[in-house]
Amino acid sequence: MQVTELNIYPVKSLRGVGLSAARLTPRGLAYDRHWMVVDKAHRFVTQREIPPMARVAVRLTDDALILEHPDTVPLAIELDRSDQPRLMVTIFRDRCEALDEGGEAAEWLSTVLGQQGLRLVRFPDDARRDVEPDWLQGEQAQTAFPDGYPFLVTAEGSLAALNERLADKGLDTVPMDRFRPNIVLDSSAAFTEREWDELAGDNHGWRIGLRKPCKRCKVITVDQRNGDRPALKEPLKTLAEMATQPGMKGAFFGQNAILLAGDGRTVRVGDPVTASPR
Repeated sequence: MQVTELNIYPVKSLRGVGLSAARLTPRGLAYDRHWMVVDKAHRFVTQREIPPMARVAVRLTDDALILEHPDTVPLAIELDRSDQPRLMVTIFRDRCEALDEGGEAAEWLSTVLGQQGLRLVRFPDDARRDVEPDWLQGEQAQTAFPDGYPFLVTAEGSLAALNERLADKGLDTVPMDRFRPNIVLDSSAAFTEREWDELAGDNHGWRIGLRKPCKRCKVITVDQRNGDRPALKEPLKTLAEMATQPGMKGAFFGQNAILLAGDGRTVRVGDPVTASPR
């Protein structure tokens, strides 16, 4: 089995960035969900509320985060900075500190997304947001601004099975980017990833623990190229019908994961990977 895709989403719920190689950290792939958009109440905002967030493109240079939108000039945010004002932000039930990227970024986002009061915040290097312990195996893990876990792992065979079911119903198939994964593997068996306990990079010294099935929401109904929702309930409805996680109610696709070993190591597209069963 091999890694076929590596993706990061530097700003939570904005467009992703495909990579050929990425550095592993306890919080996920480097710079993944390192920034987030919040509203006037400092609560996180995603494509659940504003699907056109998918239209905001993201680039990383050696010294800046660049946000781009077809209706305006790009916005540049300096990478090497930590002197911004601090504020408390909310992600679901979690409260954590964040660095406010300032008025220019706030105005830019509010304008392109058509909602006033939005702000861009950064996860502080000296902060810690712990992963819920319920699904861990005695480990401790942390993350930045993902919904709950530092990594999301998916498999090509699972997408193929979903698309086969969609096609049988006369519905449009969907690409993998609907599910916003970090690591995609070329396993051809449908939903076999639910049976894995760990992934190890052969001869690369890293291990990732798959700990919790990823329950999906209406974000997977959003076209990640244009922010449209071509079929309001799909593929969410079909995924729920497939009961991909036996004994659990809802629509599940992919596995949430944590880093077990290999902080600072590099994972690359094409790397061979070995899965250990639960």
